[in-house]
Amino acid sequence: MSRERFMRIHSPEFQAMSERVLQVTALTSRLNVLPFDDEEGKAALFEQILGRPLPPRVTVYPPFYTDHGLGLDFAERVFINQNCTFLDYAGIRLAERVMVGPGATFITNGHPVDPAERRLWLTGAPIDVAENVWIGAGAMILPGVSIGRDAVIAAGAVVADDVPPATLVMGPKGTVRRQW
Repeated sequence: MSRERFMRIHSPEFQAMSERVLQVTALTSRLNVLPFDDEEGKAALFEQILGRPLPPRVTVYPPFYTDHGLGLDFAERVFINQNCTFLDYAGIRLAERVMVGPGATFITNGHPVDPAERRLWLTGAPIDVAENVWIGAGAMILPGVSIGRDAVIAAGAVVADDVPPATLVMGPKGTVRRQW
């Protein structure tokens, strides 16, 4: 069963999502200019961004970027280094003890490859990261990926396929698949 979702771009659902993106962009802009030690201010903004308080013992170093916020699910003892981006409309779950290096990007949304469909639809699939995973600096995790427990995603890796537990993933994934 596919986890991929489709949303028509000119629809009430898309309009609601777009409004949320503008709201969360304003909130993250405020978050990213707070003094580093303003724990109360960061907690209040994260509660608005996530729609609930940040779980205990979660560490997030700003700058931090998300486009929706309500699709983020962080377990306890998650560590997110600075300058990370979470495009989370289709959902991103980070289990306990996940560590995310600086500049990592998680993307749950995209568009169809077919040029005629590209401006009509938004596609998406959730990202699920199991316990004790380490995601290196500048890694990019693409829609629909599940990463198994204890895996390591090396710096700069592009992850487009599921990752088995206790494995190391390295390198870019640019491969020509087809032409039109």
